[in-house]
Amino acid sequence: LDRASMELAVAQLPGVKDPMPETPSPFYVVVETSSTSDTDGADAAKMESFLEGAMEAEGLVTNGVLAQDSAQSAAIWRLREGISEALTRAGATYKYDVSIPLPSMYELVDEMRERLRGTANVVGYGHLGDSNLHLNISTPGEKYSDAVLAQIEPFVYEWVAEKRGSVSAEHGVGAMKPGALHYSKSEAAIGVMAAIKRSLDPNGIMNPYKVLPGV
Repeated sequence: LDRASMELAVAQLPGVKDPMPETPSPFYVVVETSSTSDTDGADAAKMESFLEGAMEAEGLVTNGVLAQDSAQSAAIWRLREGISEALTRAGATYKYDVSIPLPSMYELVDEMRERLRGTANVVGYGHLGDSNLHLNISTPGEKYSDAVLAQIEPFVYEWVAEKRGSVSAEHGVGAMKPGALHYSKSEAAIGVMAAIKRSLDPNGIMNPYKVLPGV
C-alpha cells in the first residue's frame, strides 16, 4: 500500500494506527508467514534476520515491525484490509482492479494523480505477487460525477491495454466491465468465449449480464 492509503485508513478508521509513525515511507509491504512447527522461535528469528538484511541492503527498506501476537497481526491486517472501507467513508470512490506488469505497476497511480490534480485523491494498493493494482480515486465529500468519470474512463483501460495488462484482476469482470473486456481480449477471443457460453447456456439464464458483452 502507498502512503496515501496509510494516511486515509488512519484518518477514517477508528482504532487504526500507523505502526511506524516515526518513519513515514512512500510504500508499505505486508508479509504474512505461517508454520506448524515453530516451537523454538526459529521462524521468527529468520524473519528478523531477513528484515535486518533488507534494511542494510541498498536502503530498500527503511523500517519494519514484526507482530508479536495475534492481536498485533490483526491490527496490521485491519489497516490493510480496511482501506476500501476508509475510501467509502471519505466520499464517492471510483474503483479499478487491474493487473499490470510489475515494473509499471505504480505508474498508473502517478499518472492519474497528475491527470486529476485538484479534482480527486488517488490511492494505490494491491498484491505484488500477481501484479494486481487496486486503483482507487476518491472525491471526498462529493457524490459521483460524470465529469470525473470522463477523466478516468476510458483512459485507465487504454493505459492498461498499452502495458499489455488486464482490465480485470482479482475481482473479475462481473456486471460492470463487459464493455471494457475488449481492452484485454481480442474480438476473436471474445467470440470464442461467447460461443462456449451460448452452447452451455442457450437461454442465457446462468449468471446473466456478466463477463461477456451482449450475452
